[in-house]
Amino acid sequence: MKRILSIAILVLLTAFAYAQKKPTKLAPKKAAPVAAAPAADTVKAPVKTVKKKLKVPPKDGFYARKDIDSTEMVPLADVREEDVFYAKRIWREIDLRDTVNSALRSPKSRLIDVLIAAIKKDELTAYSPIDSALNEDDAFNNPMSADSAAKSALGTAEVSNNKTGTVTTVVNDFNPELFLKFRIKEDWIFDTKRSIFEPRIVGIAPLKYNEVSKQWQPVFWVYYPEAREILTKKRLINTNNDASSLSFDDFFIRRLFSSYIVKESNPGDNKIRDIIADPKERLYESERIKKSVLDYEQGLWEY
Repeated sequence: MKRILSIAILVLLTAFAYAQKKPTKLAPKKAAPVAAAPAADTVKAPVKTVKKKLKVPPKDGFYARKDIDSTEMVPLADVREEDVFYAKRIWREIDLRDTVNSALRSPKSRLIDVLIAAIKKDELTAYSPIDSALNEDDAFNNPMSADSAAKSALGTAEVSNNKTGTVTTVVNDFNPELFLKFRIKEDWIFDTKRSIFEPRIVGIAPLKYNEVSKQWQPVFWVYYPEAREILTKKRLINTNNDASSLSFDDFFIRRLFSSYIVKESNPGDNKIRDIIADPKERLYESERIKKSVLDYEQGLWEY
């Protein structure tokens, strides 16, 4: 009897525990109240988002196209006069129509534009190519004002008036395409202290063709050691590499140009054209002078 009573109590406890674990039904959620539609006059127009303008313009490419402002000029070694055992003065002409020299006449960066801009800003001194006796002078004796140098580069033209019979001198517009040649004056020196035979550029002059004399004549002279400060910071357009950091100074110091000799120091101060009339023979004479200078260097050493 006790055993039956125990079983009955156990069944009742099990049923009670099962009833406690059975989930109860959740009360249904109340529906959210529907907002009343706004009146027609209170409806606002959609706000248009305005795109902000860029504060910094986008970079055109992956390399710098501007001037090399951070580049410092590398000074050349000092040469004392007592250490110069041999010196030979040479005048050369650089023809920009030559493919090798075409970088100097690139529309993006012209050498004549760099020189004219520096002269107008009084950063560079221009010297007259003629003296008081109207003879050629490249010794930097007569400084020119910025206006005089600019007018000399522009050139003048005479305009005649048929009605009044007067002739007026008018300044031409600047045309950089007319400067197709440059003349450089340099010294080939042998420095006994360093045992080096090297050229040093002394001056550079843009040339313009004279219709009257039928010759290329210098417009003004620029002292090259002074011009180096400016040419070092002006990027040269390199046809082989757009990311090149070559400057105009590198072009001259590294002798990347092609040129021909038009004069060497001589007792009569004559140019090659004053002695030889045939243009072909003048080129042969130019190569002869170039070879004689290089042969002197070879004769300095013994093996």
